[in-house]
Amino acid sequence: MICWQLADRIAVLTLDRGSARNAIPIAGWEALAAAASEIARSDPSAVILTSALSGAFSAGADLAEFRSLVADPALRIRFREAMAAGIEAVAALPMPVIAAIDGGCFGAAVALTLACDIVVAGDNAVFATTPAKLGLSYPATDVARLKARVGESSAALMLFTGDRIDADAAFASGLAHVRAAHAVPRAHELANAIAANVPEAVTKLKRVLRDPAAPGHDAAFDDAFGSVAFGERLNAFLSGKR
Repeated sequence: MICWQLADRIAVLTLDRGSARNAIPIAGWEALAAAASEIARSDPSAVILTSALSGAFSAGADLAEFRSLVADPALRIRFREAMAAGIEAVAALPMPVIAAIDGGCFGAAVALTLACDIVVAGDNAVFATTPAKLGLSYPATDVARLKARVGESSAALMLFTGDRIDADAAFASGLAHVRAAHAVPRAHELANAIAANVPEAVTKLKRVLRDPAAPGHDAAFDDAFGSVAFGERLNAFLSGKR
């Protein structure tokens, strides 16, 4: 359902539930949170979030479980909290996370991509935020991320209509950051470029991007000039080796 592997300082986190178009059940969201925690401890330079399926990223939350939510208020809470835990665990990863979308990405799967730092849309990528079609809303945190990513008007259009948008429209709106013929190879190129940089510098930059007003950024910037990594990289640059 959720698996990951580490190679050459890059972690690949894969959605693999082909029998359900990678729809994520409650147990899947919980497994995603656990996998993200494991990845954080393994300390890769970058993470790629992808799908094992050809032609689909994820159908979002598993609608087959929704019948149980009708009569079980406690299960509704567990679903919401499990989904939030999985998404927030990805958002909390200290290293850059790249989502590679080569196919359908619907409902809660869009919220999952919003937790990533970079989204690559391939030719076959299709996005839709569909909860209103079922009479549902979208968690407030996910609405806020969508609004921050694409702007209020585009977020309203996506949420209110539930219409599908293709890769070009997603790129134009800012929902996707990179447009490529095939998302996965491009995601690996980006991850390799990130991995070529000093990991500590990249994680500091992500912290600043996440919360520019948080204390400690100025001290971290100053301290970096005294780091071993900076000294080595500077010497290599000045000597023409980089």
